[in-house]
Amino acid sequence: MRVEDLPSLWSALWFILPVLAIGLWVAWSDMKFMKIPNTAVLALAAVFLVIGPIALPFDSYLWGLALGAITLVAGFIASSLRIVGAGDAKFAAAMAPFFAESSPALIFTLYAGCLLAAFGAHRGMRLVTPFRSATADWASWTHRKFPMGLALSGTIVFYFLLGLLRSA
Repeated sequence: MRVEDLPSLWSALWFILPVLAIGLWVAWSDMKFMKIPNTAVLALAAVFLVIGPIALPFDSYLWGLALGAITLVAGFIASSLRIVGAGDAKFAAAMAPFFAESSPALIFTLYAGCLLAAFGAHRGMRLVTPFRSATADWASWTHRKFPMGLALSGTIVFYFLLGLLRSA
């Protein structure tokens, strides 16, 4: 992994605010309802479609569209085989175009770190009585599956935060 695999300051500045807002929405929704709203997936895709041509070189933008389509097909297959949830697959496909300029090693490492941190934080906060009482209606506390939207959101948000830090 190289520093060059991180997003440029230019693209990080363009993408960070909408990605952060959508990421928080997805994380909250997945923890509360164990669902990632289609409107959140469409919003993230729209961010790439609208801001992408401004924030990225045009060839990277086109590669991003291709990567999104490939990820969508792979996600549908994985969802059909019940390997991942449909919302997780769609959200991953909406995230994928943003990573077109990066190495897979960086993205998978970042995702692995976010997954471990999200799992630990989710399981840990479940044991904190005041927090659990304040969020007693969250479906993720009692559901047998883990709200993967928490880790997926962390991956894309930290990707752009690292892009900002790279330039600091």
